[in-house]
Amino acid sequence: KPARELHNLIRGLSPFPGAFFEADWGQGITRVKVLRSVLAPGSGSLGSDVPGTVLDDTLTIGTGSGALRLIEVQRAGKGPVSAAEFLRGAGLTPGKSLL
Repeated sequence: KPARELHNLIRGLSPFPGAFFEADWGQGITRVKVLRSVLAPGSGSLGSDVPGTVLDDTLTIGTGSGALRLIEVQRAGKGPVSAAEFLRGAGLTPGKSLL
């Protein structure tokens, strides 16, 4: 889906029931709820060929058309955290794919 459509989906479903993605960073597959996002700068040309791929170290994710920067997320059973805090423990580096 395009970045704008995903951003609107996240806004519409937050905080409940929530928009989710799954990721595997070596400890099994973990479900992560996305609470806030923004369209990535230059979203019109960025990421259109890598849907679901982490594009940079600020948790920008490629979509079907453009890119989306995740601002606040929540791992299953944990509290909400900023993307920066999430990335410190998640091990999602640029080039990895979300499930």
